[in-house]
Amino acid sequence: MAARTEERDVVVRSVYSADGTTISYRSVGSGPGLVVVPGAFALAADFDALSAALAGRFTVHTIERRGRGASGPQGDTYGAAAECADIEAVRAATGTRFVFGHSFGGFLTLEAALAGSAFERIALYEPGVSIDGSIPIGWADLCRRQLDAGKPAEAFLTFVQGINPETSGKAPRWLLRLILPLAIKKPERLQKHTLLPAAIREHAEIAARDNAFPEYGGLTQPVLLMAGKEVESTGAGRAAPRLHDVLPASELTLFPKLDHFGPEKDPAGIATALTTFFLNTGSS
Repeated sequence: MAARTEERDVVVRSVYSADGTTISYRSVGSGPGLVVVPGAFALAADFDALSAALAGRFTVHTIERRGRGASGPQGDTYGAAAECADIEAVRAATGTRFVFGHSFGGFLTLEAALAGSAFERIALYEPGVSIDGSIPIGWADLCRRQLDAGKPAEAFLTFVQGINPETSGKAPRWLLRLILPLAIKKPERLQKHTLLPAAIREHAEIAARDNAFPEYGGLTQPVLLMAGKEVESTGAGRAAPRLHDVLPASELTLFPKLDHFGPEKDPAGIATALTTFFLNTGSS
């Protein structure tokens, strides 16, 4: 199935995953295929700038993960395995050899590769892999209660405090109430509020795999690990160097001027790193 969007070069297609769920994805460009797997609070369109920066060298397929946009719901039996099947469905439909995952999408990318998805090269930016409880889930119950009470803004504050206890978790709620509207524009905040119920379930999947990261050592594909300036202060940041120690064919690249949302804030810089890695087939 395919439908052309208003943006001239982007085509929206869809496939059926193993459980029958419709999975939409946005395709643009020409060249070898590259699947992009967004993170917990992102839509596929949030990666359009990165896709455009890559489109001259790759055919980029950005997945609209389940629970978002034209894709089907997470479903009653939701789990990481379902999302791995979604990734595999898009990979198989497109014949893609390369994959890039950001944040929770990076976690899913590793899980999909572990499950057997035949990607030849893997790139990850601050993958959401929990090591020694580095991505906590203790905030989730209060977050759910606040959502049930119709207080999505308060629920998001609970997430912001809970997910990074060493940084934003130290700030008082009154201060975060002042800062967040300045740091995050209203349309983006509303998107995060809308996706928060799905994000709770997604972070629970990460927590359930806490300290399972040594299993990824069985992956033999070349892997590019990327992290920003919070490489020592957040769970997702610290995951990249720890994974570098485990993955047998990995390289680590740091972006000291970028934060966790580097792929969205500096698409040209991330695209350059991805292009070099994916097309450098002579390296291990």
